Amino acid sequence: MSAADLLMVAALVLPGFTACAEFGSYAFVHPVIRRLPTEHHVAVEKGLVRTFGRFMPVAMPLSLAVLIGWASVSGVGALSWGAVGLWSLGLATTIAVNVGINARTARVQTGEMSAAAWLAMRTRWEVFQGVRSWAFLLAFILVCVAAAGR
Repeated sequence: MSAADLLMVAALVLPGFTACAEFGSYAFVHPVIRRLPTEHHVAVEKGLVRTFGRFMPVAMPLSLAVLIGWASVSGVGALSWGAVGLWSLGLATTIAVNVGINARTARVQTGEMSAAAWLAMRTRWEVFQGVRSWAFLLAFILVCVAAAGR
């Protein structure tokens, strides 16, 4: 297997797993937990921040590095660089918005903020979770299309 083939596999596996985890959280987990009573919502969000916070700070930038490496050698042009652009958008959104809200979520104590303030903070997080989740998923789809066309 050539280095280009290994990069293709890496570009499918790592960003694919990361995109699916983020999109699954956005589309299937958070719609359920946002309906919980505030104290339960806080507890679940804090747990998710701990769980995702162990893997995603490594997986998201590493995925971008893999995508850049793959785009550099893949020869598929617009598809590969489109994936890099979309992943970059998702990562920039993560750093600019979601990381700060996650840090605040990890520190918040039940009853520390009003239910309305908690909901406003989490709604902002969910909007940008949607942006990054769709960007990551679309990037992964472009990688899949490029791989299928090889």
